[in-house]
Order: sequence, then structure tokens, then C-alpha cells
Amino acid sequence: MAQASTDRVRLVFWRIDLGARGPGYALRDILAGADTPSLKADIVAHLAPDVLVLSGIDYDHGQATLRAFGDMIAARGVVLPYSFAFPSNAGLRTGRDMTGDGRDNTPDDTQGYGSFAGERALAVLSRYPIDAKAARDFSGFLWRDLPEARLPALDPSVLAVQRLSSTGHWDVPLQITDTQRLHLLLYQAGPPVFGGASRRNLYRNHDETAFWGHFLAGRLPMTPPQTPFVLLGGSNLDPFDGDGLNAVMRKLLQNPAVQDPKPESFGAVQSGTNAFSAAHLGPHAQDTVYWPRAPGNLRVSYILPAAELHVLSTGVFWPAFDSAEAAIFGDAETPPFAHRPVWLDLELNSIRPASVPN
Repeated sequence: MAQASTDRVRLVFWRIDLGARGPGYALRDILAGADTPSLKADIVAHLAPDVLVLSGIDYDHGQATLRAFGDMIAARGVVLPYSFAFPSNAGLRTGRDMTGDGRDNTPDDTQGYGSFAGERALAVLSRYPIDAKAARDFSGFLWRDLPEARLPALDPSVLAVQRLSSTGHWDVPLQITDTQRLHLLLYQAGPPVFGGASRRNLYRNHDETAFWGHFLAGRLPMTPPQTPFVLLGGSNLDPFDGDGLNAVMRKLLQNPAVQDPKPESFGAVQSGTNAFSAAHLGPHAQDTVYWPRAPGNLRVSYILPAAELHVLSTGVFWPAFDSAEAAIFGDAETPPFAHRPVWLDLELNSIRPASVPN
């Protein structure tokens, strides 16, 4: 991978899945230097991001887990001194029966599926200062308030409190230079499967991505940023294949406010020959997750810069089986993670100076 440069900004998004077994487990493993977080820190250091957005890392008080992982990366030579996270909707208890199954204390009876508060959250590590005071958290936005929402047939009292975000929808500004700001528009959608007869998860997954089209068009109470942005996140939705209402993903990729750089890897091409992936309609090279069983490999992680930004290069870190980089994975087909990092380099000078910072 290219080394850090003063004329470009490297962004990495990774559904890292670091945690989710219980409160404090991820922090314990990081502090102990366990194999899995160590391997993931090796990969991050190899990618050398200026901005790292993680999904699937547990949120806790004081961002202890996030900061510890940042220290682990710094020990490998990549220093990202600024960290940020809003609380997650995952595991946030409602005290209600949210699914109609007669129980009110299951992981599904939360604002986002989770066994404990903060499970599998979003987080940012950055080389650039983060304007935390200007950051906006849209995670409290009610699902029913989304224009053209595809609401499931659930009790109205449930929909009166059900948030759209299963994890979060955020706007986090970075101060790249004294005059240049870049907004990170971040989210992690829930899966389109499960959810019972109401098809709750299918519709919610659709609307978590549809949110951005409405947001960028100014159709929501929250105004879009006036300075350049990059939309990063995990939609849990491929544009063509797998479960889910794929058309909404294609619609976002075709939105004139963003560009789809179509990151690729040769490792994904090699892996796309498995029985569940071979018949897919979408290009194997753009897949970001290795699922050797149904529904097969898919593209579910995205970095979508604003249309006016200049992309220098991009890719999915999925090395070819016989490459030198493949050794970082260990066994390329059975590493301790399914999702591959997506990276993108922006030309620094294409981030236009803001006349009025927002």
C-alpha cells in the first residue's frame, strides 16, 4: 500500500467486528494483545489511513475500547490521535415488546438489535482534528418520520418510539486544514433478513439507506452540509445480489450528489468462483465480504465521495491468494473476519476551502 502523503487524504471503512460477546470483552482482548485484534491492527497499519471509520466495535464510557485499539495501531507506526463516537442504538433498551412476540427483554426489543448497550457500534479514528461540537447525531430520528417510509405492520405504539437507525446515522466534520473541512456521513444498517412476518428488518434495511437520498436532497429536518462530504458505511445491501431490496442501493450509487468509485480487488475475483457467488449479477471484483455459504460474497461496504471531489485511487483490501500481501491474512479463505476494508484516496486540493464553516 502507498505510504502517507501530504497531497492526499486516505479514508478507510471497515466492518471490523471487534467485540459483541459482552461488555468489556473487546477491551480485554485488545489490552491482552490477543491474536484477532492484533491481526486487525496489523491490517489497519498496513493500509495507513488518515481517517479510519470502524463499524462493529463496542461503544463504552470514555471510548476506552476505541482508544485502546488506536493505541494498538499507533504501536505499529500509524498514529491517529483523534477519536470520536456517539452512543449506538444497538442494544439500547426500550422496555417494550418491539416485535409483537409477547416479550419485552430480548435483543430485538431494543432500538437496534443487541444484547447490551453499545454492541457493534460505529467509531472514528483520525489524523485530523474532529469538530465534536459540530458533529450531528441523527440516530434519534423516528422511522415513521422518513418520507415514503416502508413501515412494517407493527403496533402504532411501537412505531411511535422506533428509531430508524439500527446503529446510527451521523455527520462528523473534520478540520483537514485551517480552511478545509470534510464531513463524514456515517451509518451502519441492520441486515435485511430475519425480522419475522412483518418483514421489519427488510424494510428497515431499505430505509436506512434511503435516508441519505432524502437527506442530501434537503427533504429532512436536518440540512445537508455545505462543505464537501464523504458518505461511508455498511448498508448490509448489495446493489444486485443477495437478500434485501437492492434497488435502493442502486439509487444511492446513482445519486448525482455522490460518485461511486467502484473499488475492486483481485482477491474478490478469485473468491467469487464459490458455488453461492458464481451466479451473482454484480461484478465479483467489487465484493467486500466473504460469505462462502448463502448468499455468497457481496458488496456491502461503501465509501462514496461527494461528486465534486477528486478520487486518486481506491480499492478493497482483499489480496490475491498468491500475493505478498496475502500473508497478512494468514489463511486467505478462513481469516478471523468476513468483511474486507474498503479504502479511498482523495486529492487534498479537491476539498475546497469553506467560506463559512459548517
